Amino acid sequence: MDYELFVQTRGRFFIADEEESHVLEEGDFLLMTPRTRQFGYQASDCSFYWLHFTADEQLTASCPVEEYTAQSGTIMIPGKGTLSSADKIIVMMKQLQDSVRSYHDQTLNNYMTTSILCELYNQAYFVKNAPIQKLKQLQLYNDIVDYVKWNRFEPLKVSEIAVHFGYNMKYLSHLFHKAAGMSLKQYILQQKIEAASFLLTDTNQSIKEIAMQLGYHDSHHFMKSFKQMTNLTPTSFRNAAANRLLYYR
Repeated sequence: MDYELFVQTRGRFFIADEEESHVLEEGDFLLMTPRTRQFGYQASDCSFYWLHFTADEQLTASCPVEEYTAQSGTIMIPGKGTLSSADKIIVMMKQLQDSVRSYHDQTLNNYMTTSILCELYNQAYFVKNAPIQKLKQLQLYNDIVDYVKWNRFEPLKVSEIAVHFGYNMKYLSHLFHKAAGMSLKQYILQQKIEAASFLLTDTNQSIKEIAMQLGYHDSHHFMKSFKQMTNLTPTSFRNAAANRLLYYR
């Protein structure tokens, strides 16, 4: 009688409804509407987050991805897709789990669930409606984004990225800022902090180990950067999501 949101974290998930058989890969999501008959059609060795929620007229679900429109006060969520930043959604899911276990406060749980749905909406909407650039510039911007994401565990520098792509550092920085609305240096930091947030909630590595894994020369620099982006120390952030729930079958 409620909506069900699946967020895939590992392996392949084979699930079907009355109309379609779905295969979810890591980073994919699937939204089932109320009264949907669902069933597994093949054995799945996988992990995923599974969120039940209800909604009023302010949420429109299972809209085709091609038909997004920005409407004030309305969240439009596609029935299926791939997250542009799965780590961020996963961290929010862990925080919701901690809230469920620690506080038993329905108002807080509702708020955090709404935040997850808003994040899902924004990831889907803004990826589709990224600023339009000339084809060559847009391709370069996307290549830089992918390069940073794939190398965020390395000690990245704007000058090194410029050399890698064969462009002047000033030109590259200007192009990125125009397309993303933030500096390339800030985007690199954002990606590192997102990765750090995931490691802090999903592993038992020490702060020093996480700092080294993300390419920081010392943990003090990492802690300063983390607090600058989140207003929390890494330890405080970890403690806020310490009561995670694990299910094994």
